[in-house]
Amino acid sequence: MKSKLGLASVLFIGASLLLKVSGLIRDMVIAYYFGDSFVADAYLAAFIIPNMFILFMRNGMKNAFVPSYIEALDKQRGEWHFGQVFKGTIVISLVIALLGVALAPVYIPLFYPEFSGQATDIAIRISAIFFAAILFIGMNAVLEAFFDSQNRFTMSMISQIIVIVTSIGSAFLFANRIGAYSLAIGYVAGAVIALFVMLFSVIPQKVMTFRRKLDWLEVRQFYWVFIPVGLTVAVGQINLMVGTMFASHFQEGAVTYINYAKNLVHMPQGIFGVTIGTIIFPLLSKAITTDDRKLFKRGIEQGLTSMYLILLPSVIGMLVLMPNIISLLYERGEFTAGATMATTQVAYMYVGSVLCFSLNNIINKGFYSLKKGHLILIISSLSILLNMVLNFILTAWIGYRGIPLAASLMAFGYVGAQFVVFYKLVNGLQLKYLAVECIKITAATGIMAAVVYPILQLIGGWHDMLQIIVIALTGAIVYFISAYVLHSQALRFLLNHLFKKKRKA
Repeated sequence: MKSKLGLASVLFIGASLLLKVSGLIRDMVIAYYFGDSFVADAYLAAFIIPNMFILFMRNGMKNAFVPSYIEALDKQRGEWHFGQVFKGTIVISLVIALLGVALAPVYIPLFYPEFSGQATDIAIRISAIFFAAILFIGMNAVLEAFFDSQNRFTMSMISQIIVIVTSIGSAFLFANRIGAYSLAIGYVAGAVIALFVMLFSVIPQKVMTFRRKLDWLEVRQFYWVFIPVGLTVAVGQINLMVGTMFASHFQEGAVTYINYAKNLVHMPQGIFGVTIGTIIFPLLSKAITTDDRKLFKRGIEQGLTSMYLILLPSVIGMLVLMPNIISLLYERGEFTAGATMATTQVAYMYVGSVLCFSLNNIINKGFYSLKKGHLILIISSLSILLNMVLNFILTAWIGYRGIPLAASLMAFGYVGAQFVVFYKLVNGLQLKYLAVECIKITAATGIMAAVVYPILQLIGGWHDMLQIIVIALTGAIVYFISAYVLHSQALRFLLNHLFKKKRKA
């Protein structure tokens, strides 16, 4: 079992990396064709609203369905539960899709009143297209959650990669003819293709009872747990929408800078943060099912320290190389040097948010395993209010650059509140262990930064790609050696987890 989980971890990390690279290529395509124009602003702003519901379905489903399905399996009700949730989700997704399409002419002008008439028209149509995709995304979300419960984490990644790849392909084929609509249409096509791919894998297994009558009591009981979880996930997108609404009041391109910078800076969180959280979640759920509280708390502690071990040097490394990375990735086609500089300045401000939200992902898994998602919802709701206040204050001070700074400050308060509540809920964690590991990892990262920064000054005239490769390799080696010499327990845990087969041999 452990060896299979280790293999699943490696495969999932690879699939997560491929997914994030695909998403990065999509952003590069948008930047190439539309730069920081009002078209890019309209597309990105329009996507945020339906994407809030997409994340509500996709990530919320994973966090709610995995423990409920494992519990149903223990009671010999797995096929029934799977089928009822799948059918109920079809109905709910259809309702959301129809409402989103019908109300697009209302909410786009309401949320983005400063958009020009042309930008508003583009945003309305694009948002409606994305909402149409939610019918298929809802079904995909249930299937992806099922695969996660089976430790087949790569299937959910493959599903999302298909959607991104079709969006990119559609842009290459049709962007010059129909503009940004090509990306949205490609997204819908990808959602349909991904659905058939997963159904092709699930149906032969006969793990879902589909033909029986829809049991609304079963569906209602599941969604009673799911809704707070899904809303909690959607809170992050709501906070992003708040930032985009503030950005729309500034000059053309502000929305674009905010979105490109956020996606880039949060890439390590998407690869490693979500990976560690997803892999540890079934283990936490089983620990709760067997009432092994000691194993549960140990899993949370190892998850937090492993997350910090990987994320901190990754984010600091990106901070050092940010101008090089953005220039290399985006500065071509319609994306100018001025846009690169503006995006870089915004990206610096997002660093705090990626660290905090990555650590918070582990804490959230603990809440979900305990079926205490409503506690996260309460704190998350307060974070929206805090984010709005911070945006109002900071944008008045430093313009649209205050939006990412507000996100980082809000994230710090959010994760702090979550940790305090969770700590009391589980009757404590090993704070000394967490603090010592934090100090060791921070020290190792400091040593890495002290070594690579002078090197970067010496090779500043080299091509961006060469600078990135040299600094990344040097930083990784220095950091690994430093963490090993400092006897980081998190590093030893990950090494044992990944290489246990070789050790046994």
